[in-house]
Order: sequence, then structure tokens, then C-alpha cells
Amino acid sequence: MRRTRLNRRTRLHGSILPAVAGLLLLTACGTERRGAEASGSTAPPACGPGPNPSASAGPPTAAVAPDQDGVTVIGTGGGADSGSSARPCVAYTLTSRETQPFTYVVTVGFRSESGQALSTVEDTVETVAPGRTVRRTVTASDLPPDAVGTANAKIVKVRGFPTAEAPNAGGTCPPTGVRVYADDGDAAMGLRVVGLHLENCGTRPYRLNGYPRIEIRDEDHDPVAGVSIVQGGEAIAGGTGADGPPRQIELRPGERAHAGLVWRNTVEGGVDGPVNAPYARVWAKPGAAPVTVVPELDLGTTGKLGVGPWKKDEE
Repeated sequence: MRRTRLNRRTRLHGSILPAVAGLLLLTACGTERRGAEASGSTAPPACGPGPNPSASAGPPTAAVAPDQDGVTVIGTGGGADSGSSARPCVAYTLTSRETQPFTYVVTVGFRSESGQALSTVEDTVETVAPGRTVRRTVTASDLPPDAVGTANAKIVKVRGFPTAEAPNAGGTCPPTGVRVYADDGDAAMGLRVVGLHLENCGTRPYRLNGYPRIEIRDEDHDPVAGVSIVQGGEAIAGGTGADGPPRQIELRPGERAHAGLVWRNTVEGGVDGPVNAPYARVWAKPGAAPVTVVPELDLGTTGKLGVGPWKKDEE
């Protein structure tokens, strides 16, 4: 294992990254739904084109966005007839380079012609088989009317994890009988706190005693060495809720528990440079099946991550 400093080369050549290309911003979605998917060798599904309430008639204009993780994105916008409230959407293609089924979360950002951020949409692509290509459409439902047909889009971020280890915040209960997932977290003055959540969605009591086991993974899903994982959030900062002694708890069906991940993103120099690792592999207790969450760990040069004990949600 190694302490990983993520850089341009890591992002471009990491095995986790799928091939994502052909992002096309169209002026109207027509009958396409967000996340519409197809496979095979045909072109990405068309979102339109359609009427544009703000632009004059004429051919679309194209703008090339900067590379994001080795992906060149071309966004187009342009005129059509006026008088429609159709929403813009994008189509993109994703090819999995993995050796097992993976689930991906693709973040698409919409920006104005001047570069102002307008909207960000996350599209979850579930269970992509090795080597398979899927084609998706994403709708921007909250753009201002005058942005339709003139906004550009780009792939902001791509994250993926084995489908067998996908976090689950709702829906069908996994075969393990528990759901494990992470929240969006909180950040203030360089302090980061992300909550881990566990729900007993099965039919039997589920017992926890102590701390979840955490393994930090980089963009290639390789373990990151050189970071100390310490028990108790108070080792990083007080008042985060990730403190207190571990206790044995029992969750009846429908009950929930939580634990906290706490770190600082302080950068104070150092030979290895700052550590940025998107993934954390979580074992709720010894013998539990692992779940991969995406807390986006920007650990700076602190080399330390605090993990709080499991607590029932009413605590």
C-alpha cells in the first residue's frame, strides 16, 4: 500500500475511470426521461432538438469544455423557434472498464455562456456489466428560462463502486438485512464531518458494538497507506457528535444507527503532499459485508481520520 497523492496522471489513468464521452447539450428533452438508457452501437438518445424560448432561430453554437478526468466534453446550444417551456438536457455515453458489475454516479454541471454555474445534476447508472456501453440522458429541471438553449454542460465528476458494495439509502432491503450509506456531510473552517448511517431493514435484531471499520481507497480503489484511522471524533475536534465511548446496541427491525467520520483538510507542506481519496470501504462490524461510500476525503497533510462509535439515532 502507499500514501497516495492524487494528481492529473492518477485521474487520467486510474482503472476506476470509465470512458465517458459525447456529452451533447440539446435545446429540449422531448419525450426523453432523465436517466433514459440504451445499449449497443447506436448514437446516444436524442433529447430534441426542440423549441427554445430565449434564442433566435439559427444553427446551434458549440463550446469545448476543459478536459475532466481525460474526457473532452462538447456542449452545444442554439436557437430554435420561440414559445416553448421545454427543458434542456444532455446525452452522454459511458463504457465500464471494470472486471465486475459497477454502479456509477455521473455529475453533470450546467453553466451559462459566461461560465456561471447554473445547476448540477447527479445521474446514477446502476449495474454496468464489464465492457458494456450505456447511453444516458440527463435533464436540467431548474435552469432559468433564459438559459434554455444557451447553457453549456460538462462532466464534473465520475464516481463508481462495485454494485455488490453499493450504498443503499432506500428501496429494496439488501440481502444482508441492513442498509449502509453516507450523508453529504458538513464543512466549516477546514473541519469536515460526514455521517455514516445504518438501518436494520431486515426481520431480525441487528447488534453493533464499537466502531465501524474503515479502509480509505483512492480513485483507483487502491488502499491508501500513511493515514492513521483513530477511534473517536474528539481526536480531531470536539462537539461533532462522533465522540463518547463505544457501547453495545441492538437495532430492532426499522431502527437506525449512525457514526461519524471527522477530519481536517489542513495543508502544512510535507514530502508526500496532500491526500485526497474519494472512497471509504465500510464494515459495520466484524464479519459484515463491506459497503463503499464516497465521502470525498480531502485530508490535506494531516494524515488522520477520526471514526466515531455507532449510536442509535435517538442518541
